[in-house]
Amino acid sequence: MSDVPAAPAELTNKSVVKAARLLRELAAQPGGGATVTVLAKAVGMSRPTAFRLLLSLEHTGLVDRTDNNYVLGWELARLGRYADPYSGVAQRAEPLLQELADKLNESATLSVPLPNDGLELIAEAYGSHVVGATNQGMRGQHYPLHASSTGKVFLAELGRERVSALLPERLEAFTESTITDRARLLRELDQVREQGYGIIDNELEEGLLSLSRPVRDPAGELIAILTVNGPRYRLTREQIPATLELMRSTVERLAAALWEQTD
Repeated sequence: MSDVPAAPAELTNKSVVKAARLLRELAAQPGGGATVTVLAKAVGMSRPTAFRLLLSLEHTGLVDRTDNNYVLGWELARLGRYADPYSGVAQRAEPLLQELADKLNESATLSVPLPNDGLELIAEAYGSHVVGATNQGMRGQHYPLHASSTGKVFLAELGRERVSALLPERLEAFTESTITDRARLLRELDQVREQGYGIIDNELEEGLLSLSRPVRDPAGELIAILTVNGPRYRLTREQIPATLELMRSTVERLAAALWEQTD
């Protein structure tokens, strides 16, 4: 399958695209917001252009300003309550997930972080070999964070202190290979953070190998996690480097489908 078709470039309003970049950058800023100079530099935009766009956004309530600092506005918060947070992402992701699943002949999933420090699977695809898979039909369910590659990527994003507050010292065992010691898990999460992917091998189910990569927005915030699952007799450790490279390409294409950049 091909990527989700983009609108013709001549139909894209560049000012709207640039305004969206500013909104995303504001979302990544600390609670006190940021000045127009900081925002313009962060998104690679001239200060006069950024000021003009922020002024328009302020007039519509999409941003607010206190002194010289801009923050996301009340109208944006109000509109957000009516939006489905996942349907647009899933719709754009599913063709790419299916292409990846077909190439690997395994299952591919996309999960999103939840406000309560959990994860939810919102899109999935299966290769022709995946018949009667134990994890098929898990959409909407939640993962054990310490025993899934998806969960490890998520926990690595939180940092050591927050993980220590979130998880008990002794963790639930699903197999003999499950990491049940929090200190050991924290060391692995450091490695996940450094290498840019998570892995489980026999930790959630016997014979299951799983790989996950983060999907980030243009401001660098984690917004989703791409995961490939397969049985170890078919998805072997020798195939990990090639699989991770295919996943890296899919992550890049997902980001391009979700946030098309227009100069």
